[in-house]
Amino acid sequence: MPARPINLNSDLGEGYGPWTMGDDAAMLAIVNSANVACGGHAGDPDVMRATVRLARQHGVSIGAHPSYPDLRGFGRRAMQLTAGELESQVAAQIGALGAVAALEGMRVTHVKPHGALNNQACVDRALAATLCTSIRAVDPTLILLAPAASELVNAGRSAGLAVIEEIFADRAYLPDGQLVPRSRPDAMIHGADACLAHVRAMIDAGALIAIDGTRIPTPIGSICVHGDSPGAVAVARALRAGLLAAGLHFATLPELAGG
Repeated sequence: MPARPINLNSDLGEGYGPWTMGDDAAMLAIVNSANVACGGHAGDPDVMRATVRLARQHGVSIGAHPSYPDLRGFGRRAMQLTAGELESQVAAQIGALGAVAALEGMRVTHVKPHGALNNQACVDRALAATLCTSIRAVDPTLILLAPAASELVNAGRSAGLAVIEEIFADRAYLPDGQLVPRSRPDAMIHGADACLAHVRAMIDAGALIAIDGTRIPTPIGSICVHGDSPGAVAVARALRAGLLAAGLHFATLPELAGG
């Protein structure tokens, strides 16, 4: 495995009001960057602020995690919005997190779409371009954290955004590079050891590795552990320890992007 920097990220702040999701405090002591829910699928102003405060305490960079406006479906249901509606939703969610982060002396430095919005943008270039137009209009210095080998990566680069490609530690891939749908029993990689082996294989290969063995060459800059997955903290700890032992070192997304 090459000695180079890598980023570990997680989707956090996904509670709402009195409801909590995952162990954000434990995850923020492990990861380098946090994708913070900002009202579309989860996350209210108080949850956002608490998440940002913990991120600041641990030296973790923060990004907006916008989604379709779908609290009931946790942002995992596809929606048909006009380009203008989508631009407004994305800008409003990034702006909400940016304003709350300012209260804690923090700045939003990246954007990673969530759920169905992210999945659709991976295969729909027009939708991906609309997403990137909105991100760039809010702040052209924002880093786009996008699934490796996707149309969202291509759209981000065409829009002039800094793009970092991510792989998922706990999700399996189809031969076309898309994630195995969550409705299938083989969608998830279970257990810390299996997740570490999955990640190490892809980093060693410099490629996505699908469930049938297909390899799609791609640069890999970041690894995501879903904060709401069972055993997420154990997986993140195993990844950090295993990759450090393999000679990699960790960096925030702005550090990785050279900002």
